[in-house]
Amino acid sequence: MSAPSGTLNRRRPLRRALVAALGALGLAVAGATLAAPADASAPTPPSGWTQVFADDFNGAAGSGVNTADWQYATGTSYPGGAANWGTGEVETMTSSTNNVSLDGNGNLRITPLRDSAGKWTSGRIETNRTDFQPPSGGRLSVEARIQMPNVTGAAAKGYWPAFWMLGAPFRGNYWNWPGVGELDIMENVQGLNTVWSTMHCGTNPGGPCNETTGIGGSTACPGATCQSAFHTYRMEWDRSTAVEQIRFYVDGVGFHTVRADQMDAATWSNATNHGFFIILNVAMGGGFPGAFGGGPDSGTVPGHPMLVDYVQVLSAGGGTTPPPTGNRDAYGTIQAESYDAQSGVLAETTSDTGGGQNLGALANGDWAQYKGVNFGSTAATQFTARVASGAAAGVSGLVEVRLDSRTATPVGSFAVGGTGGWQSWRTIPANISGVTGTHDVYLTFTSGQPADFVNVNWFSFGR
Repeated sequence: MSAPSGTLNRRRPLRRALVAALGALGLAVAGATLAAPADASAPTPPSGWTQVFADDFNGAAGSGVNTADWQYATGTSYPGGAANWGTGEVETMTSSTNNVSLDGNGNLRITPLRDSAGKWTSGRIETNRTDFQPPSGGRLSVEARIQMPNVTGAAAKGYWPAFWMLGAPFRGNYWNWPGVGELDIMENVQGLNTVWSTMHCGTNPGGPCNETTGIGGSTACPGATCQSAFHTYRMEWDRSTAVEQIRFYVDGVGFHTVRADQMDAATWSNATNHGFFIILNVAMGGGFPGAFGGGPDSGTVPGHPMLVDYVQVLSAGGGTTPPPTGNRDAYGTIQAESYDAQSGVLAETTSDTGGGQNLGALANGDWAQYKGVNFGSTAATQFTARVASGAAAGVSGLVEVRLDSRTATPVGSFAVGGTGGWQSWRTIPANISGVTGTHDVYLTFTSGQPADFVNVNWFSFGR
């Protein structure tokens, strides 16, 4: 529940400024998708991913949710937990189909209502399952396609829709927040065209996660506003990198990442070393709306539902979680932004297949280090990288692989020039000298010109 964190100092300022300006205007940027029909089903998992949970909310209009998958959280608190759900919100949550129901068109409706006495009711549902986490060494994707309550301005005062997760140890305890972790995939207040994504952890107040604010970021919904159309809100929790990461996306466009090295190891472990459960709710009032003008008040208009087309959880990969010092598989996909050290590079949102981030602003003398890459006992002889370049004609350079020192003789390299744009991606192979054993790998970038010449999304090795 916070404003965006600080921005990086970046080269290519004109290109970056253009992207930022488009985002501020709410215009679509690379990777954004137009709203699909309201009754779309959960998409087929991409290659390499397995569906572990899904609900398309298909059913008769006016019926309740499937209680084999979901439970209702009702009243104004958990049993014995903090009053007003610990946030100061003012509604009473119910299991009534007036507040929580299917609309008959493949959507869940969570509708806040106000009675003649001025009291608010709404809905909050949670998955029965509390075991959602990435496999060891793998990834977890949690996604929902949602249209926020279609109300703005004074009529939206106090509205607080959310799609989020809590650490499994919270269920039945209710007093161990934020140490057990909270992952807010989508929050919105006051009908603003803004989505907030946040990780909560550590101690409250303050602590390594700056509670009660958390480590958060925000962005405008691309294309149509958050209130006027469906958008997909997604979290990808990645344990396949040397530094564990949790990334947040809207319509496939990444805008916020939390890394394990942003806090001490104990705080990260306490917040993530367990499963999570998923929550969908629309609160009224409380601390977050309070930071943006408060409410609800007499001008707030009830009856505007949050619509949820589907919720889907996917899992990918597995194996042994890399320790902080590396032990990466040379023959797996190494995400370029998962470096252990660097000079001169930046991570930015990519429009390439799979989303996430790429390394950008790469120019002569820049480098990135990846610790503990394991090549095994049979020599690797190939290197492949996913690259893009919007460099001007005549500007090119080398992507080089060095072992154990950024000044060592390269074991292989390839040249790259303009590919048609900084997000026009190509997979380029190269031969390398035979490599066995475990090494720190350096990607170094060499050019005869000072201009940026390449972006890198991922790389891998082969035999």
